Amino acid sequence: MTVRELAEKLGLKIFTKEAGLDKAVNSVYIGDLLSSVMSSTDKGDVWITIHTHINTVAVAALNELSCIILAESLEPEKNTLEKAMEVDVPILGTDLSAYKIACRMHDLEL
Repeated sequence: MTVRELAEKLGLKIFTKEAGLDKAVNSVYIGDLLSSVMSSTDKGDVWITIHTHINTVAVAALNELSCIILAESLEPEKNTLEKAMEVDVPILGTDLSAYKIACRMHDLEL
């Protein structure tokens, strides 16, 4: 499954236009401690978080994550959005909690 397909199936908002939407999605990680995300994720993972700052993009790019999903109706800061589009890291959003969106992803067998 690609980021684009995931967004369509779950009705996720795409903040970063077309940036990185064809990346493959492999698994899911939920967390807000950046050092844990850096040490616990693998290439192609989706990262669900409530962080909206630019450091999330750096972590996602470093670990080659497929995308970032912002939970709880949060939106990326302007500089975060600009950097994400520059380095091809998709940022998506949902009104759901991290737990609820993860449950829906589980239903998709991720």
